[in-house]
Amino acid sequence: MRAVLYARVSSERQAERDLSIPAQLKAMRDYASTKNWSIVTEFVDAAESARSANRPEFQRMIALARKKPLQFDGILVWKLSRFARNREDSILYKSLLRKHGVQVVSLSEPVDESPAGRLLEGVIEVIDEFYSANLAQDALRGMRENASRGFCNGGTAPYGYRQERVRVGSQLKSKLAVEPREAAVVKRMFNLCLTGLGLLEIAKTLNQEGVHTRGGNPWNKTVVHYMLKNEAYAGTLLFNKPKPRQVGPSVAEGVIRIENAHPAIVPQDAFLRVQVLLQERSPKVIHPRLLTSEYLLSGLAYCGWCDRKLIGCSAKSGRFHYYACQRVLKRGRGACRGGLIPRLKLESAVLEKLKHRVLTEANLTSLVELVNEELSQAARETSKRREEVQSHIEDLRTRLHKLYGALETGHLSVEDLAPRIKELRGQIEELEARHSSFDSTKEASLRLTREEVLSQVRDFQQVLLGGSFLERKRFLRSFIRRVVIPHQGDNGNGEMEYTLPLVPQGAGEDRTLSKFEVLSAVQAGSPNLSTTSASLPL
Repeated sequence: MRAVLYARVSSERQAERDLSIPAQLKAMRDYASTKNWSIVTEFVDAAESARSANRPEFQRMIALARKKPLQFDGILVWKLSRFARNREDSILYKSLLRKHGVQVVSLSEPVDESPAGRLLEGVIEVIDEFYSANLAQDALRGMRENASRGFCNGGTAPYGYRQERVRVGSQLKSKLAVEPREAAVVKRMFNLCLTGLGLLEIAKTLNQEGVHTRGGNPWNKTVVHYMLKNEAYAGTLLFNKPKPRQVGPSVAEGVIRIENAHPAIVPQDAFLRVQVLLQERSPKVIHPRLLTSEYLLSGLAYCGWCDRKLIGCSAKSGRFHYYACQRVLKRGRGACRGGLIPRLKLESAVLEKLKHRVLTEANLTSLVELVNEELSQAARETSKRREEVQSHIEDLRTRLHKLYGALETGHLSVEDLAPRIKELRGQIEELEARHSSFDSTKEASLRLTREEVLSQVRDFQQVLLGGSFLERKRFLRSFIRRVVIPHQGDNGNGEMEYTLPLVPQGAGEDRTLSKFEVLSAVQAGSPNLSTTSASLPL
């Protein structure tokens, strides 16, 4: 009989418990020698689980068995579990091998081709599959417990960290520790994102500075995006996080998320601001062309005649630049009355209007006073609702104490009172949750003083006058809703719709562009702010 040998272990620990690969091969060679079998070749899968048939040497062996003429007559394994631990895979591949005249022989579990032998083989395979599944559950349970205590479960440490061994009792555990040189690159990456640079620009900047990945490769936007989304840099440990489109035990078991499990490289507030920026720049929210466009008002300017977006275009070999109606560019001049608008003329008009009519002390002071009044009214209503809820809670507590009194005096039994007590407790818990949801600090956190307004005016003017193109573009996008050119019935004039821009209170001297926010009509609760507009003469 011509035979091939197949040996496998799933891990070094298994090799220590069971026979190692050299021991398996020696035992099979000795067995083949006693049977006078000739060994054609040997196949070895190291650190490969038999729960899947996607093993390189296993698949190479199956491919060789299907070749014509027949290369060998049997596959010799130490145990049937070395061949497969998945009952479905075992049936499939053994059936395929039998069709090609190849049988699987177990050195430790000899079974014949009789019906009784087939039954015994099936029982062994079912037990092997159960053992494997049960072992996997036990291993996952141990890994979940290990992760819940903030320790790593192997793998490579994220860029910026290294694994550090710590002793816990009699065991050695792994925790993430900061790698200073790499951590400086991670901080730089997040800071570049906060200044308005996109993923590609961040990658280009790092590559131009001679900074490379841990493997010595240049950065690309995919790697940058993965790192900017990685919660590990905010000190959070995630375990059992499902991969995209993954279903199965990992999803069912749930994700373990431990905050402050290791030293953070990036502060939590900075990490969250980066996530907001990434969401804003997502292709699902805004087309990538609008982010990389060299036109300041890309995605903001609209045609006043057909309400299509104005697209940047050039003429005379790039010497002249215009904004043009999307419909005109696609279908020709007869498709819309909108014509070409010089790029510099439109952008200058918008910036001038912002500097001299919108982002002024008087205008912002007036709008802030309106917002503060709305917030004060909302705060008064919130306080009133909070008092009403508190009064209701006190009333329910009084009723509950009376029931307890009736129970202590023996006037009523536990069976009579238990349902009502449970109902009252549920109502109290619900009201307490509602009471705690009232945010008494919201009104104070958004109220602005005249000094703060003046400071913001200076910041806005500085961005518009001295900011980079990306800074100005992002700043405009943060609060301008749309610029309509020309506005219908307005004799060629345009109209700009915007919301009130604000800087968070307490930003101090380190106030940066990344902290600019917008106070929308929903936040203010004022219908007067829903469509604030300004005439734009062109």
